[in-house]
Amino acid sequence: MRSWAPVLLLLGALRTGGALVPAPARNVLLFLADDGGFESGTYNNSAIRTPSLDALARRSVVFQNAFTSVSSCSPSRASILTGLPQHQNGMYGLHQDVHHFNSFDSVQSLPRLLSRARVRTGIIGKKHVGPEAVYPFDFAYTEENSSVLQVGRNITRIKALVRQFLQSQDERPFFLYVAFHDPHRCGHSQPQYGAFCEKFGNGESGMGWIPDWKPQLYRPEQVQVPHFVPDTPAARADLAAQYTTIGRMDQGIGLVLEELQRAGFHNSTLVIYTSDNGIPFPSGRTNLYRSGTAEPLLISSPEHTERWGQVSQAFATLLDLTPTILDWFSIPYPSYSIFGTKRVQLTGKSLLPALESEQPWATAFSSQSHHEVTMYYPMRAIQHHQFRLIHNLNYKMPFPIDQDFYVSPTFQDLLNRTRAGQPTHWNKTLHQYYYRDRWELFDCSRDPTESQNLAPDPRYATVFQLLRTQLLKWQWDTGDPWVCAPDAVLEEKLSPQCQPLHNEL
Repeated sequence: MRSWAPVLLLLGALRTGGALVPAPARNVLLFLADDGGFESGTYNNSAIRTPSLDALARRSVVFQNAFTSVSSCSPSRASILTGLPQHQNGMYGLHQDVHHFNSFDSVQSLPRLLSRARVRTGIIGKKHVGPEAVYPFDFAYTEENSSVLQVGRNITRIKALVRQFLQSQDERPFFLYVAFHDPHRCGHSQPQYGAFCEKFGNGESGMGWIPDWKPQLYRPEQVQVPHFVPDTPAARADLAAQYTTIGRMDQGIGLVLEELQRAGFHNSTLVIYTSDNGIPFPSGRTNLYRSGTAEPLLISSPEHTERWGQVSQAFATLLDLTPTILDWFSIPYPSYSIFGTKRVQLTGKSLLPALESEQPWATAFSSQSHHEVTMYYPMRAIQHHQFRLIHNLNYKMPFPIDQDFYVSPTFQDLLNRTRAGQPTHWNKTLHQYYYRDRWELFDCSRDPTESQNLAPDPRYATVFQLLRTQLLKWQWDTGDPWVCAPDAVLEEKLSPQCQPLHNEL
């Protein structure tokens, strides 16, 4: 690993006037949106007002090709905090309630590694991963000990907790993870606050009051409808509600950054903003299409000002965040065993070189097995340059729909229009959405809506085989238990290890 730290974090010192003065400690502040997308001025959405994100972007490298490795909340958060895809760290699906997925006990997570290196760790907001022994934080206010509405959406409460963390007399460098619950849907869990909890804390009767929040309301006709979302009144109203909660998060980001500056850490802190997965609309969250995996990514380094405000086309994935943060702290990458003697190696990369110059990175991998426990639809995907290849392992079953998306105004309207035979104003039918080919290959430069499957086209046979080979190699490299599925079974003691099932697939 190349270290991009100009001095050793804990041992470096500057000699001034004959006295040793400790070099300023490096810190990290990670912002995570919950089901957020490209709803910001930074990403050319002129319909929404996001002054805090736009200001942060002016001090950041703005990544145009950043991807999550899995389009589901808990698996994505576990992948961010381990640098391992969900099939390797064990967080196959959601963590809470009946879903009850957990990472493997021996996984060496980012908070574990940082703590050993004497870096103080803090989390405020939605944690959504477990077990606790794998993801320990020194300072934690999450749904495990607080109301997720208060620590994930109440930006006044979040500001106070950030101030408490930063005002500690602890002199260790820090990693602070602020995981907003905005702009996640809440029509399934807290419908009294609106489809996206856009009414929570707005001061109206029964809604509570968030003193620091100035709600911004949007009309359905004002929003920009993504190409993969039906352009209907119901979907537009849904997006308008989502915009309001993104505005609340944006104001919260501004408050946190003010606290960082007030505490004197703004010139020593790497600030990262991204989201866990796609937006909760058709072809978004739980899908491995580009529309479900592409994420905003801003990285602001006080030491790399020469690229502030620049746009990078280099490919990045959320699997790169653990290597990036370890690199920032000059901590070696881990090598350890989860099962047996096979060593785990991070397959992600540090993104710090991209803060100095444009990088040639052009490949990103994704892996999904579940969302909710009943939603078994394993997929593996690779995006290489403009081409995206998706392997739908369970392709003979209909694509599953999660609970909070099912009750959403957008999906209910889509169901009703489909049943009534009315126009859906969508780029596909519900039948096409449910039933997918085993292999899907798209040229995203010529087909940004991912509508034309090129996998059966003999003209793309070479591209198909190249991407399939790369994807298979990544699966072997990361110990994917699904590497032989669906037409063979993995038998590690036999040769070849993928033994055919002759199941007519």
